[in-house]
Amino acid sequence: MRQLMLFGVGGVLGFVVDAGIVQALVAGLGWNPYGARLLSFLVAATVTWLFNRRFTFREERHYGLFGEWARWMAAMSGGFAVNYAAYSFCIFHSPTMRALPALAVAVGSLAGFAVNYVASKWWIYRRRG
Repeated sequence: MRQLMLFGVGGVLGFVVDAGIVQALVAGLGWNPYGARLLSFLVAATVTWLFNRRFTFREERHYGLFGEWARWMAAMSGGFAVNYAAYSFCIFHSPTMRALPALAVAVGSLAGFAVNYVASKWWIYRRRG
């Protein structure tokens, strides 16, 4: 339960980074919302990896720094596929979400959370017996 709660805290932190970057790029700099989301994902996923590495799964590290980050990014890509599909659907179908893409990030984040937790818990940081 502790891990799930900490993973949720890391997810909230990642959401704030993700939504803040995408909103700034789209509304502030006029970026395409689909391209902006790719960059915001890379930054947010790296931030969540750093948080989860330090707090959520600190006892279950089995790889070097780059290997762990690469596995994290690969694992998060599954959740991001679900997340990006929901985000894109919202952006495409809602003028409100196009104007406020951070709302679409929230929808996508909820959709991808479960996939990301399972991938982290059972692939990257599983206990070795």
